[in-house]
Amino acid sequence: MNKVLVIILAFLVSSIVYDESFAEKNTFFDSVKFIQYLDENTALEEVRNENLDIYYFTVSPDRLESNQNREGLQVFDSAGGSYSILINPAESQKFNPFSSKDTRFALNYLVDRKLIVNELMGGYGSPIISYYSPSDPEYLTVIEQLETYNFRYNPTLANQIISKSLNEKGATKINEKWQINGKPIEITIFIRSDDPVRKSIGEILSVELEKIGFTVKKEFGDLNKAFVVVYGSNPSDVKWNLYTEGWGRSAFVKYDSVGLGQMYSPWFSNMPGFNDPSYWNYKNERLDSLTQKIYTGDFETSEQRTKLIQDAVVEGINESVRVFLASKIDQYVVNEKTSGIVNDFGAGVPSRFTPINANNNNEELVIGVKQIYQGAWNPIMGFGDSYSIHIWGIISDPATFKHPFTGKTFPVRATWEVENQGPNNKISIPQESKIWSPTLQKWVNVEANSQSTSKVTFDFKFSNWHNGEKMDMNDVIHSLYFTVEWGTQTDENDKTFDTEFTPRAAQSIQTIKGINQIDEDTIEVYVDYWHFDEGEIAEWAVLWNTVPWEITAAMEKAVMDGKVSFSRSGATSKNVNWLSLIITNDANMIKEYLKEFKKSNHIPQSFIENNESSEYYQSRYDSSIDWIQNKQHAVISNGPFYLESYSPESRTIKVTAFEDDSYPFKKGEWAKFEKAKVPTIEKIEIEKSVQRGDEIIIVVETKNSDSILYFLTGSDGENVSSDTYFVDNNSATIKISSEESNHLGTGANNIKIFAISNSVLKPDFYESSFIVSDNERGLPISTTEETEFAEKESEYWFWTIPIILVIIILVYVKKRNQIKP
Repeated sequence: MNKVLVIILAFLVSSIVYDESFAEKNTFFDSVKFIQYLDENTALEEVRNENLDIYYFTVSPDRLESNQNREGLQVFDSAGGSYSILINPAESQKFNPFSSKDTRFALNYLVDRKLIVNELMGGYGSPIISYYSPSDPEYLTVIEQLETYNFRYNPTLANQIISKSLNEKGATKINEKWQINGKPIEITIFIRSDDPVRKSIGEILSVELEKIGFTVKKEFGDLNKAFVVVYGSNPSDVKWNLYTEGWGRSAFVKYDSVGLGQMYSPWFSNMPGFNDPSYWNYKNERLDSLTQKIYTGDFETSEQRTKLIQDAVVEGINESVRVFLASKIDQYVVNEKTSGIVNDFGAGVPSRFTPINANNNNEELVIGVKQIYQGAWNPIMGFGDSYSIHIWGIISDPATFKHPFTGKTFPVRATWEVENQGPNNKISIPQESKIWSPTLQKWVNVEANSQSTSKVTFDFKFSNWHNGEKMDMNDVIHSLYFTVEWGTQTDENDKTFDTEFTPRAAQSIQTIKGINQIDEDTIEVYVDYWHFDEGEIAEWAVLWNTVPWEITAAMEKAVMDGKVSFSRSGATSKNVNWLSLIITNDANMIKEYLKEFKKSNHIPQSFIENNESSEYYQSRYDSSIDWIQNKQHAVISNGPFYLESYSPESRTIKVTAFEDDSYPFKKGEWAKFEKAKVPTIEKIEIEKSVQRGDEIIIVVETKNSDSILYFLTGSDGENVSSDTYFVDNNSATIKISSEESNHLGTGANNIKIFAISNSVLKPDFYESSFIVSDNERGLPISTTEETEFAEKESEYWFWTIPIILVIIILVYVKKRNQIKP
């Protein structure tokens, strides 16, 4: 009988082992390696030769023109970021011509946006004059305002505006050079030399400014140098006047609440001065008010929100402290044997879902990157560059994220239920609900009869942290403590103040009224925030933490002790390091604080009233200490991969699959994001020339589209008409009445047509011009032109210019500007 039992037990054990060996994995790859490749041509060949699976940087279009050049490759066209010029507007003892708004505004006529797109970017982009590009959902919100500017390359007009401004300030022009107080007016342009496009933009802008009569000094550098010279210096020291910026996107956003604040408004700490109290700071109360209302949901209707966005964009353009030039279409290359790419409409191929969902026959996914490390790795005010965000996005899981094709908020680690009664009605808050008091340094109950606009109940999907400790509600609640504590400056000596983080957190905490924990993974959050989309309310109210509370507590202590800073500007002004958990020295510093916590049985102030055992705190400290000791970094999070190693010498970062049963998502979870039914314009029927006063008929054939939006601009640049037509059977007919046609000017008139889908928020775009003549002149009218578009690999086909047209344009441009290619 015993023998039988032994056999049965042996069988059961072998069965268990068998099942575990074939357990469902969390990711397709065991690891992902990121390797720096500065040269895109080398990276391209490495992808073709299967030494790289993906290259996370755009490849020049001329390297991918022919089918032969694309052999062995998949090429993805992705909405990239944008290029802009940051302008120093500071008043200073040293004369700064750009302290004048008129001089800054004149740069909109001095830069040739079409030259930048057509020649420098090979047609893969679009001229833009604001933060929003044609690929942004918010673009249609502001297009009428943008059309009123009608910016075109006009150096003569730019010279007139700048000359008038300089003369009013007492400057004189001698021998074609501007002077003031007997000295040449010198401009310093900080030019990013690590990006060929931005380097060329800087060179071209230098030539244009020299033609106007400025003495131009060019300073070249990468992002690390820009952190010091541009973002880390006092604007009134005028170490720079202009900076060629570049921007990336980490997600596709339908309702943007952050962008305009970040790009135009002082309160967001991203404008010259960066809210460092010891620096000169750019001020604009109107922009602050408008963008803070957008950010905090201070509107009652969609129409009010639209008006706020329109007004903010107009004010931002008029101020011209940040002048936008072009949006990018990035071409990413992927080896033909790798599948599962998620081409996010915002982030592109380097979306957080690509390494999680990608697949081939190898155990390791190898990704080439332009830079392996720039900026700092900390979740408070680090991860400010796209290179670190790409990796952090697969190491950490957010509570919510944006759908890659609709831009709407969807749950990742938190599901929710929203309750409210509209923007003007209130919900009672239970008196047992609590809020952190920075003054009393403890959690306090909300006042009796407290109310809020919305209540959001969150159910969290906890898992283990990468160090093996279980996530819990303490991690979540500690994040609220930190936001309130560091978002409140009690006095000038308050150590929990950061020049960049505090102003942003201050806006958030104004709306947080209280929290009420229901059970170990459920919490109610009460906020004075409303939006017509409940997902936006949930995203605003959600509490979450991407690192264990003990890591945040150790970081906080290090910053309060003055050893490091959470932010770049804080680090510069205090002459300390910008805290980076991936750097061994900083990690060891965090480890020492954790050891102190353990030795002193330290309980953070925010947990004083908790009933956790001493063993709980000791276990937390021990696990993080051991992790740092073994890994030589302090990057601990909760995502599908964990940081294995960072090697500055070999310029590589390796992340390893987090094969933990507690992790809630298995491989293939995000396969639904691989394909998008993008709206496209298939065919246009439009007259090549018309007579003024005649009705104009334009037939548009589409695919995957719900409606058509058009804008008609006269030869004088004024908007003549615009309207929306619903698509029926993949076709829509635009009718421009004879009355509207009568307002068109003779000569070339312009029409822009957008194909729009309600489920995939990436409008297709077509732009063309047609000739209008007077009836009296009796000129012949051409027959209808039918423009039929071949099947497109990319939704951005409309920016690809026929080769002959490009050659004609480039010859003209080069001759006009006398610039060598």
